[in-house]
Amino acid sequence: MTIKETGISGLYEIHPSIFNDDRGFFFESYNEKKLSESGINYNFVQDNQSFSKKNVIRGLHLQHAPYAQAKLVRVVTGKVLDVVVDLRPDSKTYKQVYYCLLESDKNNALMVPDGFAHGFAALEDSIFSYKCSNLYHKESESGIIYNDTDLNIDWQVSTPIVSDKDLELPTLAEFEKAVLN
Repeated sequence: MTIKETGISGLYEIHPSIFNDDRGFFFESYNEKKLSESGINYNFVQDNQSFSKKNVIRGLHLQHAPYAQAKLVRVVTGKVLDVVVDLRPDSKTYKQVYYCLLESDKNNALMVPDGFAHGFAALEDSIFSYKCSNLYHKESESGIIYNDTDLNIDWQVSTPIVSDKDLELPTLAEFEKAVLN
């Protein structure tokens, strides 16, 4: 397992060692000891999984403290463009967008710390899986609209499919005004 720092504090790309033979393949998708040795120390309490058709965009989502969630995300089948935005006000990388291509044939993962808005675009029909460091808490749920002009995210999808709920999310400016003031 290779754990790569991204240049954003607490955000890591994880690439497993994959062992192939004539029967198929094997890899560790999670190893608490190896993650801890790299400074990744979360107690994951909930696992989630979703299926998204090609061109679906989900996000950008987050939960506020005290129910904030760190997420360890990966793709079981398919390919997604995973997108995170650092919304930690005291961070040197505040408002920075990070892109990571998660692919089932690579079985790579992204460790997203709490305080980040998270979303993804399904570039193929995809099953997306993630571990959460906190339980879902509806009243703590928030986010940023996917097409916010200040963030200018390239989702690599020409005809996005977005839920009504996600279309009602605030812009970054509205989020900052409501949450950070």
